[in-house]
Amino acid sequence: MRIPASTVEEYISKLPEDRAAAVSKILSIFREHLPAGFEEDLSYGMPGFVVPHSMYPAGYHCKPSEPLPFMSVASQKNFVALYHMGMYATPEIIQWWEAEYPKHAKRKLDMGKSCIRFKNMEDIPYELIAELATKMTAEEWIAKYESAFKK
Repeated sequence: MRIPASTVEEYISKLPEDRAAAVSKILSIFREHLPAGFEEDLSYGMPGFVVPHSMYPAGYHCKPSEPLPFMSVASQKNFVALYHMGMYATPEIIQWWEAEYPKHAKRKLDMGKSCIRFKNMEDIPYELIAELATKMTAEEWIAKYESAFKK
């Protein structure tokens, strides 16, 4: 479900009230807990945080004119999705998340490779998302990204 917007604020303004509150809270958590180096951006149709070109001039290998994506949140048709690219590339972070999630949530984990789906806005584990945001620095993400894509 793509929401046409040119800014994060515009994106959020187009969401239903419960989704807008959840997306806003997750973005606020990112702002507060992500290590220095990441910048807020609206990329690939969703708000999130990226490694800017000023820090990583090569950009994203799929589209070098875009900054390197890291964490995003999006309102999809039936859920709010949290995307964490570092989780996708780091088995230790996935294992940590899978072990901690049941301690913070009432429902079963619904997760893809880098996508965590929340169907009920009341069940989003915000404290756990805050801890997840601290797990990788921009420098660590660049190193992990380059080790996977720069052969």
